[in-house]
Amino acid sequence: MADLSVEVERADGSATVRLAGDLDKLTAPHFKRVLSGLVAEGCVKIVVDTARLDFCDSSGLWVLVEHQRRAQEGGGWLRLTGVQGVLRRVLDVTGLKAAFDSVLLGQV
Repeated sequence: MADLSVEVERADGSATVRLAGDLDKLTAPHFKRVLSGLVAEGCVKIVVDTARLDFCDSSGLWVLVEHQRRAQEGGGWLRLTGVQGVLRRVLDVTGLKAAFDSVLLGQV
């Protein structure tokens, strides 16, 4: 079974969410609950650190895109950092990198 670690650090109305492991059909619902909770709290400036993310499928990508939109609707943003590997390729191939306010690439 896939495993995903989600750590949240809040500071000054913003949050950093650190992911480690696999973001896929099995783990995306948990990640979605975390992001939805942040937005519901009014925390709409969110950085998602993907440096330790091993895998991301379309389910995980959809959660990111959906919450980028929700954060923007609340006057904020969702930024990605440490983007590499599969997530980097998917964002490049689909053109979804442009959907995010900022995408900082990780080391290859």
